[in-house]
Order: sequence, then structure tokens, then C-alpha cells
Amino acid sequence: MTQSAERRTWLHGSFLDLLPVRAREELLRLGSLLTYPSRHMLIREGDPGHAVYLLVDALVKVTASTENGSRTLLSIRASGDIVGEMAALTDHPRMATVTTCRRSLVCVLKGPVFTAYLARIPESAAALSQVTIDRLRFADRRRLDFAGYEADICLARILVDLAVRHGRPRREGIDIGVPVTQSELGELIGIKERTVQKAMHDLSARGLVLQRHRGVIIRNLDGLTDFADLRLQSPG
Repeated sequence: MTQSAERRTWLHGSFLDLLPVRAREELLRLGSLLTYPSRHMLIREGDPGHAVYLLVDALVKVTASTENGSRTLLSIRASGDIVGEMAALTDHPRMATVTTCRRSLVCVLKGPVFTAYLARIPESAAALSQVTIDRLRFADRRRLDFAGYEADICLARILVDLAVRHGRPRREGIDIGVPVTQSELGELIGIKERTVQKAMHDLSARGLVLQRHRGVIIRNLDGLTDFADLRLQSPG
């Protein structure tokens, strides 16, 4: 594993971020560092879970099939995150599909290698447990954030969350950093695409956001946060 992979800055609270330096360096040396193009399917729902993926410099979408055969966006993972570990550890089929959003650098490990590493390095098992707990806590918090609120409030909250976690400065404001459609935004907050369109129009009319093709620019993050009735929090 190259030094460039070992010295990167990871998303706060992600698996690689939580690992002690030596434990992280050892883990990265155990895998193969591969570069994938945008829209590459790393993991396919239903396939056997033979490998674990460490997102070294990456952005991916996690999607799953619904009962009617359509796909829904479950979450977004970024640099420092781990994906595919549950299937690899339990020897069960993949429960979701993971697709790159941009050119991505990923460290791929065989499942048995990752399992042996967890058994050998106690800090790694603790870090993985913390990540799992944080994901469950985040899912609970998201349900509370969106329960009983108007669509424009829900949309404002998910846009603030994406901006804090993945945002990049632009001349017009802050790009949320994730190429998502209005339909996918609706999937994240549990509302229909037509309702997202109306809520986006309302936020645009307030001067808070700019709509872009497969993305959103936040013109006034403080104003959007106030509108969402949220305090900015560190991701994790």
C-alpha cells in the first residue's frame, strides 16, 4: 500500500478514521488498491459477499431493490468508510448494491483476510462496532428529523447534512458534493419526487439553494440551517 493512501484525511467517524495509525496502515497493506471509474458497480445486491471494500478516496451510493422492483437510495458513503463487511463476515448474500459516484480509489480485501485482521487487532473490532452503532443511531435520528415535518423542512435537513459531510466550496455557494437526482433526494427522506420538486422550488425562491443537473448548490448554509431548525453538527 502506498504512502499516499496511508496519509489521506478520512471522513470524521469513519472506520479508517477511528483506527489507530498502525492498525490502519497494516489493514491497507493487506488489500489491493484499485481505481474504479464513476458509475462502476462495486457490489451487486444478491451476490456472494467474498470481499470487503475500504473507501480510500471515494464516493458511493448504496441502493436496494423494493418489492415492486424499483431501486431506492439507502445511503451515501465516502472516503474512510467501509462497505460490504456484513456479507463478508456473515457469509450471506449482499443486501444492497454499491455504485461509485465519481472516480474512486478503493482498497479491496478478501473476507477471510479481514476476519483474521479483526481477530488479531482488538482496536479494529472496536472501531467496526462503533461504526455499526453510529449508523444505527444516524438512521434513528434521520427518522426523527423527518417525522411529522413539512417537505421543505425535510429537504432542507437532508441538504444541510449532505453539505456538512460532503460539501465543496463553489463560487455560488456550497456544492453538496453528491450527484443526486430529485427522485433520490426523495428516497432519502421518504417523499415523492413531485413533492421534492415543489419543496426545492420553495427553497430556491427563498434564495437558499440553486438547482443543478444531478446536484444542488447551497447559497446560504446558515440560512438553510436556520430554516431547517438545525444546529450544525460534526458528521459521525
